[in-house]
Amino acid sequence: MKNMTSSEVRQMFLDFFKSKGHKIEPSQSLVPVNDPTLLWINSGVATLKKYFDGSVIPENPRLTNAQKAIRTNDIENVGKTARHHTMFEMLGNFSIGDYFREEAIAYGWEMLTSPEWFDFPADKLYITYYPDDKDTFNRWVEVGVDASHLVPIEDNFWEIGAGPSGPDTEIFFDRGEEYDPEHVGLKLLAEDIENDRYIEIWNIVLSQFNANPDIPRSEYPELPQKNIDTGMGLERMVCIIQGGKTNFDTDLFLPIIREIEKLSGKTYSPDAENMSFKVIADHIRSLSFAIGDGALPGNEGRGYVLRRLLRRAVMHGKKLGIQGKFLASLVPTVAKIMQSYYPEVAEKQDFIMQIIDREEETFNRTIDAGQKLIDELLEKLKAEGKTTIEGKDIFRLYDTYGFPVELTEELAEDEGFKIDHAGFEAEMKAQQERARAAVVKGGSMGVQNETLQSIEVASRFLYEAPKSVEARLLVAVKGDELVDTATGEAQLVFDQTPFYAEMGGQVADHGVIKNAAGKVVANVTDVQHAPHGQNLHAVEILSTLKVGDSYTLEIDQERRNGVVKNHTATHLLHAALHNTVGDHALQAGSLNEVDFLRFDFTHFAQVTKEELEAIERQVNEVIWQSLAVETIETDVETAKSMGAMALFGEKYGKVVRVVKIGDYSVELCGGTHTATTSEIGLFKIVKEEGIGSGVRRIIAVTGQKAYEAFKDSEAVLNEVATAVKAPQAAQVLAKVNSLQEELKGLQKENESMAAKLAASQSEEVFKNVQTAAGTSFIASQVSVSDANGLRSLADLWKQKELSDVLVLVAKIGEKVSLLVASKSADIKAGNLIKELAPFIDGRGGGKPDMAMAGGSNSGGIQELLDNVASKLG
Repeated sequence: MKNMTSSEVRQMFLDFFKSKGHKIEPSQSLVPVNDPTLLWINSGVATLKKYFDGSVIPENPRLTNAQKAIRTNDIENVGKTARHHTMFEMLGNFSIGDYFREEAIAYGWEMLTSPEWFDFPADKLYITYYPDDKDTFNRWVEVGVDASHLVPIEDNFWEIGAGPSGPDTEIFFDRGEEYDPEHVGLKLLAEDIENDRYIEIWNIVLSQFNANPDIPRSEYPELPQKNIDTGMGLERMVCIIQGGKTNFDTDLFLPIIREIEKLSGKTYSPDAENMSFKVIADHIRSLSFAIGDGALPGNEGRGYVLRRLLRRAVMHGKKLGIQGKFLASLVPTVAKIMQSYYPEVAEKQDFIMQIIDREEETFNRTIDAGQKLIDELLEKLKAEGKTTIEGKDIFRLYDTYGFPVELTEELAEDEGFKIDHAGFEAEMKAQQERARAAVVKGGSMGVQNETLQSIEVASRFLYEAPKSVEARLLVAVKGDELVDTATGEAQLVFDQTPFYAEMGGQVADHGVIKNAAGKVVANVTDVQHAPHGQNLHAVEILSTLKVGDSYTLEIDQERRNGVVKNHTATHLLHAALHNTVGDHALQAGSLNEVDFLRFDFTHFAQVTKEELEAIERQVNEVIWQSLAVETIETDVETAKSMGAMALFGEKYGKVVRVVKIGDYSVELCGGTHTATTSEIGLFKIVKEEGIGSGVRRIIAVTGQKAYEAFKDSEAVLNEVATAVKAPQAAQVLAKVNSLQEELKGLQKENESMAAKLAASQSEEVFKNVQTAAGTSFIASQVSVSDANGLRSLADLWKQKELSDVLVLVAKIGEKVSLLVASKSADIKAGNLIKELAPFIDGRGGGKPDMAMAGGSNSGGIQELLDNVASKLG
């Protein structure tokens, strides 16, 4: 077995499969594109599903990749076990309808055992297989595996609902009896007992059946196109090759751990528990990569995952004694380790550090808030005579504020409390089950459509075509069958077409199909790409169409014009965003419709009014310059050398289209555009909003729609001018400012009158001082015009030593307002008001010294006042 670095292991895997005719697919973003089944890219095959379900046919049916992935279902095990990670790399080789079992198993054995490659000792490798899959057993024996090293496992069948499925075979490395102190041996593998001796390094999925949940597995039909999907965990391979006790004792993690040692002053040892070192090292990798790919910490979805990882890492830093912010300082080390294959972390290092630093600073303030919550909880439990903190409360502190159970336990024990560990574990289990239910392992795949996959005719899209083109009908699909004549609804492929197929955020063209006599014989309602890339026209047929006949394809030019204006404006918007808010504003989706454009991008804050105005102004200035929109066809590397910006989630072939707008914008794009920017006419932003953690959305309009938007704004301004009696629209602002000043004066006058009224009432209200359980209090119904009147009375009360507690209630219109103030260290106003508010069907809260509540039941006022004494007692 060779001594190798992690970079060498990754490269050797890719080189081996390249030598077997595989195309190396680059690692894709951790943020899934157009896949609602996944929160994160969680496997090597997740980005290739379109090939496996046959919706797209790859140029090369043999693929290999090293794909970064994130899984957080078992986050609690990170640091506790030798091999759990939140972010990991999956090495894989894939066959899309090309080779199958024979070659896949032979490749696996050759790569692992050949002296030319990894040179693993064959006697250290054990293989599991699905018991009914005798072909796999036989094939392993044929390549040289001893039958005693083949273990049948009933769970070795990969299935995720309807769609591609099949048996799988897993390869394990035996680390020896040193990791099997009880000498259990192969039983550990056969009975799936958790152990550190037999380490799974590779799984080969033989995707050969079309799963159907309604029939027994034995009756699953064979797939028309059988596929191979494999996965090898880089971290595990490196651990075995480098002789690490755990995955963390390798060059993928040790440089990070060494930095943590410097920060904490503590020493890491592979033989000690060292959970905190491992958690921090794992989590900072996930944070660095995910933020670099456009995800940002937040309160939901991916953002919540990142926030939880960051907070968990920070708390483990505190356990190691690290003072102050520290996580961001680890990012350069992550970038250096991964530089050879993932240069993007280093390229975005400053931005990643900025986000982590800011989030950690926010969390430090949150910790202080959480500490107060624990104090309040313990105080409440003391008052109730309880001695145990319930599991649901521990979980809330953990889940919402990132407090580890150990910290809660430590603080609780200092106050003489116990912890409901069983209740906490039950809450944790429920959360994990919810998380697992929300994510399908590997992500769902569509069922292969054999008919569409079989269409291999040549067809071309005419970018620069006139609005109508003569074309020959090559293929007609009705339902799932190829037909020679088509009626009703069908899907058509022509030898050439001017109709754009939906892609890259640009919607499809609509239009009509005419016969030789010029009669409309079909309406084109949608255009999508067929598996082999042809433009597939969805049509409503008015007169029978025949394969082989020629027709005139005519796009709706007015619709196309609206779409291309919005598409070209999207490129200008993207550039303006970079110029205004920063290069981190990465595209996270777009839609170029007929009447508007929608652009989603990563950004950690709301775009300010001033920034939006600057963006809008900049885009319009470029429009007014009437810059030429050039389209250049070239290869990817040349495009990048031109400074072309690749759009989020797009994959590009050997020949790419570069859309260049003067010196202002250069992007890779397969869409259609205006000839010059002046054709856009006008650009207007109509909305900016957040749509998820760290993702913002701008909706804008162009041309006529932009003009109409400006006219609508003008109409509103004119209405305001009329309402405030401004002779001209230009005088509206001055008039509004004048009215505001007038309003402020009236408010001050009102407050002055309220204060006088309060003062006149105070002498009578403050006379009646009562006592309950050693606490003096004043409780009274008063007459005020609003809640400010209650506050004025409370301010007067605070200035005098009249009582420990003040309770005031007032009927204001149809509502009831309640105020509680306290000078007593034993009585907290926020707690007392929660006891009293129900009498008026209300609710409220506040600080220990003053709280307010609103209610709707004025009939309960007297009962509330009568019960103040009992609530104090």
